[in-house]
Amino acid sequence: MTLYSDFGARKARQIIGDVLALFLIAVSVWLGTTVYAVIANLASFGEQMEDAGASFEEAMTEAGDTLGGVPLIGREIRVPFDGASGAGGALEAAGQGQQVAVGQLATGLGIGVAALPIIVIVVLWLIPRARFVWKARQARSVSTSGTGIDLLALRALATQDMSSLVKIHPDAMGAWRRGDEGVVRALAHLELKSSGVRLGR
Repeated sequence: MTLYSDFGARKARQIIGDVLALFLIAVSVWLGTTVYAVIANLASFGEQMEDAGASFEEAMTEAGDTLGGVPLIGREIRVPFDGASGAGGALEAAGQGQQVAVGQLATGLGIGVAALPIIVIVVLWLIPRARFVWKARQARSVSTSGTGIDLLALRALATQDMSSLVKIHPDAMGAWRRGDEGVVRALAHLELKSSGVRLGR
């Protein structure tokens, strides 16, 4: 598998691009985890609400149970404590809900902050790199086949820009038809070079 061009300048650009892309992916993941951690810390307020609500509910329930045992007035005096106990339960539930909401927000924002740049990097870097690897592999495979050089020269005539063809020969198509070996190899070299592959001897 050909990961990099056979030509130094292009290979250097590809290596630099790969390192930069991997660095940006690492930074994106770090930013995502940092955003998650910062927002998740806000759940501590919900934990305090939950603890306060649970403690208040327990205290009111115990007070209601204690005073409920007083003869004659126990049943009536217990009512407000039972109500206060219910308020403590509601505070506890609100604290739990706040923790869930903060957790969902932290997860969503953390993934979003990390994923969006990574998607952009994949589109701008990974897809072109994969296309290069596939094209270079195909070109190298064709160049080693029996009629590969002739086929690559024909492809160069069909795909390369006219100014590049004229530099090789003023009548590159005619030279290819006549089987001019020097022109055919130059055309094949031109096509291979665009794929990042050096023509062997």
